[in-house]
Amino acid sequence: MKTMSTIHEYIASHAEMVEAALIQALPTQWNVPVSLRESMNYSLMAGGKRLRPILVLAAAEALGGSQAAALPVALAIEMVHTYSLVHDDLPAMDNDDYRRGKLTNHKVYGEAMAILAGDALLTHAFYSVTQAHKVHGIPAERVLSITEELAAYAGARGMVGGQAADMLGEQGLTKLEELEFIHLHKTSDLIVFSLRAGAHIAGATTAQLAALSEFGNAIGLAFQIQDDILDIIGDETKLGKPVKSDEKQQKVTYPYFIGIEASEMKVKELTMQAKKALLQGGFTNPERLLQLADYLMQRDH
Repeated sequence: MKTMSTIHEYIASHAEMVEAALIQALPTQWNVPVSLRESMNYSLMAGGKRLRPILVLAAAEALGGSQAAALPVALAIEMVHTYSLVHDDLPAMDNDDYRRGKLTNHKVYGEAMAILAGDALLTHAFYSVTQAHKVHGIPAERVLSITEELAAYAGARGMVGGQAADMLGEQGLTKLEELEFIHLHKTSDLIVFSLRAGAHIAGATTAQLAALSEFGNAIGLAFQIQDDILDIIGDETKLGKPVKSDEKQQKVTYPYFIGIEASEMKVKELTMQAKKALLQGGFTNPERLLQLADYLMQRDH
């Protein structure tokens, strides 16, 4: 009997699968300006944890669905996430020089091309989603649900809304609830989408989708609080970006409101809450999602 791989091996093998597919995500036969293609691929292939696409694949697996059919959607969410980082790094936003240990996109290709690369990645994500139906035969109704949810979770009521609230919040947040709103939308919403998308591929029930939404909201918030903690006590060489950047930009974070120790306790509480929701969802094979929840809580980068 084959021994189950560790969660670290699982993440590494699935990240490798995602990256191999990402290289081919923009068809080579398309006549795309060379600088635009290079700028898109520069950020898309810059590494990172590939967490969101892995969650798509793990959610499909948890319901006995096809990972091959889920892969185009996994690529789509990585494109959306990457576009958001390219735009986040721009001078008008966070004005960052480095991302994942490399110069940010606009530092290499200029602001205009970085904006266009982000626009192109966002748009191409929707093309990629359609391939779940066109190439892998997933029913059009399921793919339509995924498309609708991607627009909602990534847009004004989701991630972009969270980014706007974050930008406005730099003028001074006074309540923990305001910060939680930012984290839930800026970070959790794409995680919730990833889980629900994988589940849609596998034909999940309404109850299972609800359980994954609760799971995703909790691990997404825990993930962002852990980021807040690592920005203070993390290792810059592992993070691939300067520590204490939140403090320098005068951003209000969880440790600012409740301290490091209480923030660490909150991460543990949210992880337990997430796992409880998942275990009540009636999934065929939830083990990898449970392991991913623990991995995110314990990560150091």
